[in-house]
Amino acid sequence: MQIPFRNSYARLPEHFYAATQPTPVAEPQLIAFNSALAEQLGIDARQASDEELAQWFAGNRLHEGAEPIAMAYCGHQFGQLNPQLGDGRALLLGEVVDDQGQRFDMQLKGSGRTPFSRGGDGRSPIGPVLREYLLCEAMHALGVPTTRALAAVASGETVVRERLEPGAVFTRVAASHIRVGTFQYFALRRDLDALKTLADHVTERHFPEILCSPAANSEQPYLALLRSICTAQAELIAHWMQLGFIHGVMNTDNMTVSGETIDYGPCAFMDTYRKEQVFSSIDRGGRYAFHNQPAIGQWNLARLAETLLPLISDDEQTAVALATECLEQYSQRHQQAWLTGMRRKLGLSTEHDGDSALVDDLLALLEQGEVDYTLFFRRLSWLCGEDENNDAYRQVAELFNHPELFNDWHVRWQQRQAQDALLPEQQQQQMLATNPAYIPRNHRVAEVIKAAEEDGDLRPFHKLLEIITQPFDEQPEHLAYQQPPAEGEKVLKTFCGT
Repeated sequence: MQIPFRNSYARLPEHFYAATQPTPVAEPQLIAFNSALAEQLGIDARQASDEELAQWFAGNRLHEGAEPIAMAYCGHQFGQLNPQLGDGRALLLGEVVDDQGQRFDMQLKGSGRTPFSRGGDGRSPIGPVLREYLLCEAMHALGVPTTRALAAVASGETVVRERLEPGAVFTRVAASHIRVGTFQYFALRRDLDALKTLADHVTERHFPEILCSPAANSEQPYLALLRSICTAQAELIAHWMQLGFIHGVMNTDNMTVSGETIDYGPCAFMDTYRKEQVFSSIDRGGRYAFHNQPAIGQWNLARLAETLLPLISDDEQTAVALATECLEQYSQRHQQAWLTGMRRKLGLSTEHDGDSALVDDLLALLEQGEVDYTLFFRRLSWLCGEDENNDAYRQVAELFNHPELFNDWHVRWQQRQAQDALLPEQQQQQMLATNPAYIPRNHRVAEVIKAAEEDGDLRPFHKLLEIITQPFDEQPEHLAYQQPPAEGEKVLKTFCGT
């Protein structure tokens, strides 16, 4: 197997990371390998057997050019600062440049202890590995910026959590693994040189347009960097909200500066719409509830802004004023991105003053009517351009516990669609390409994990993966996977894999 590693992060100062080797596992067996992603990344694995792939992606063998490092960072966890976290069960093997000239990290998760493990075993159970593989690839198929899944390997060993569980190793690909907490790590140590080095690295890697902008020739390149990161996060979280996705653990160490979704621990997609929905078992106060996510994004970005103040201006008051303006723009950009996406979900292409109220009133009705969020918008797509005397209308209305709740809003929506520039068939086409038929529903993911843990059966995993990576296709043979869980199938709590 040929992996053309080029390792820029390993060229940064040594206190940015700890050089660490993965710990071999007993009997690695390949669970999944993303050959399409491998090809995009320029990885030639055509001649590699499953046994060889398992050795590589378990960390038992290292490819020439790999320089394994555990990255240093800290972060606020549920609002409390932890001064040192770092990669406690992950190793950055190196970087590759894809066929579009974009640089990506390749990282092993569950590959053993590192200097940042803090007493942990550095391993991962198979459940979190399968969950992250499914969620990464589903989010990518849904068009959400995300880390990707390259491979999953069963370790042939057990790990101890609440009980003995089979272990696995996950290979994650990301535009980078640099987090808000990476900046916090150096700011907390008052290492201004490291902060500047990190900020310059992030600018060159993720926002090179800044280097060609007027900011590069002024005293404001780091303000431009903050603004770019704020925009990326505003748009990312807006996309989450449009899909009913709840990250579950939006700590600053789980927030990338690249604007990608990372760390699929206790995450979940909502079934029944409820703005205060929480799934994470460790989020006891609802800090990261669905409707709180935009504000938490801004809170996290405020912590990033604090680290950049000395770089933005030598005058603290000036730096604070400029950074505050960026954070205010985040709110505006998020609202704009969210409303634009919700218009698309409703088949609208133009802007009207009443659109925000139309969306807000709909969401209130969905909550009052105890309606499945994903199924509602998919069925609404088929209703586009139809009247209320047909089967498509009945299929939408019956989702409500009181079907008459839908009547008045439906009339308003039809009136608004009639004012839009798109023809009815164009509106429907847009809606069907925006509102997924399939998401990785919690109860389906739980079924996959149970089958793998208890019976060693990976067929449900591969079946679900195939379905959710084609989320906008009808797939008549898999209509059951569109349905929300029955009462006894509901998953009320999700758990971290650490």
